[in-house]
Amino acid sequence: METTAKKSWFLRSLDWVEKIGNKLPHPVTLFFIFAGFIVIASAIASAMGVTVEDPIAGETLEIFNLLSKDGVQYMFESAVDNFIGFAPLGTVLVTMLGIGLAERSGLISAALKALVTSVPKQLITAALVFGGIMSSMAADAGYVVLTPLGAVLFAGLGRHPLAGLAAAFAGVSGGFSANLLLTSLDPLLGDLTIQAAATVNPEYAAQMTYLMNWYFMIASVLLLTLVGTLVTEYLVEPRLGKFKGEKNQLDDTGLKSIEKRGLWAALVALIATSALLSLLVVPSWGPLRGDGTLLEAPFFQALVPVLLIFFFVPGLVYGIVTKEIKNDKDVANQLSDTMASMGTYILLAFAAGQFVSYFNHTNLGKVISVKGADFLQNTGFEGIPLILSFLIVTALINLFIGSASAKWAIMAPIFVPIMMHLGYSPEFTQALYRIADSTTNIISPLMPYFAIVIAFAQKYDRKVGIGTLIATMLPYAIAFSIMWTLMIIIWMATGFDLGPNAPIFYGK
Repeated sequence: METTAKKSWFLRSLDWVEKIGNKLPHPVTLFFIFAGFIVIASAIASAMGVTVEDPIAGETLEIFNLLSKDGVQYMFESAVDNFIGFAPLGTVLVTMLGIGLAERSGLISAALKALVTSVPKQLITAALVFGGIMSSMAADAGYVVLTPLGAVLFAGLGRHPLAGLAAAFAGVSGGFSANLLLTSLDPLLGDLTIQAAATVNPEYAAQMTYLMNWYFMIASVLLLTLVGTLVTEYLVEPRLGKFKGEKNQLDDTGLKSIEKRGLWAALVALIATSALLSLLVVPSWGPLRGDGTLLEAPFFQALVPVLLIFFFVPGLVYGIVTKEIKNDKDVANQLSDTMASMGTYILLAFAAGQFVSYFNHTNLGKVISVKGADFLQNTGFEGIPLILSFLIVTALINLFIGSASAKWAIMAPIFVPIMMHLGYSPEFTQALYRIADSTTNIISPLMPYFAIVIAFAQKYDRKVGIGTLIATMLPYAIAFSIMWTLMIIIWMATGFDLGPNAPIFYGK
């Protein structure tokens, strides 16, 4: 009875969060309100003379007043660029062209039907969360690929599509710092960590590698897959209840012969496409390999068109074989329908682009980060209280600055030396940062891909708003934070390395 009472209290709390959150204006209106708030806040902070010392450049940062003459000019002159330059806009629209053709030609539906009839249903949720976690190998691609596919998959199984969307979103975003392999984020953050460590001990920094968190990342994949699966099946899905919209349930009696032929043809097309694309990346002379390794540009800068091709070609072949695509007009119509369905997101991108640009241009984000760092430095905590304080401060900062590298560029020069002086290695500090950064992504409306997830969810329920998504994702954020923190504390107690030659303690 006690457990039931606690559970019902927790579910009531989530309902309260959803109710309050959904009473907020439409996300588009809300982003415009946020932008207006930044304008006013910049004027007030500028008038108060708020400044901080930039830990990277070593110069004084002032708040740029958007209500000044230069500020007003900036807002008018940058409006179009803020929209076009909104990071996820081009990524989402271009990727959705490939996904849209694969979906509307019937390839995704047939592939999911094949999956449903071949994989035990009790493993579907775990596979979805695991796939989301592993998608960090492809940078942000998981947001625009796996999140909508998770909803389609659950709808096809007769389950609530928003539960599938949530499971995929939790895996992609909550598990962004966990993987079985090295990802593009490792050298990105690793360079900043090594540079910060070099200010204290250049010799120590010289032997550090990008694999500094690899062991911990591998173990984190297993932990987050288990936790994400349990949260989905025992908290999120029961709370959502039965889906009252259009079922679109997949026929689990098997594939039709024409669908099987289409799938085999699509598989051959995918293999051939992969082989051709690999020639651009794998050989040392590959134009997408550049002068470095596969983890370096221009490979990751080319992922968006690569993903487009990966979905477009098999989708086209499948449609031709199954007669869903008879000519180029069918292709154009299907692509046009896909873009038409993205209207809400395009509107969100315009509003969100203005807010993000204002926030960055005024230096308010950097001021918040540096002030938070100063607070943590002055607490005087050590041991577990210090670790918990660092995680909390990082999580709070993450609610305001979505970019992992941007935050770490500000925080690493401050926290890495502090933690080294307290006896904790740079590798350990980076691991703590990655935990806090990942777990709060899924509940931050300021995270660039939050808007696209809402747009995907509104395909199944037009009433979905910021409150619905935050309430749905909050159990994941809480569970991931608690279990991941316990894991790093236990790891610290055992003294195991976080990666090859990457100890937890420094100078011991």
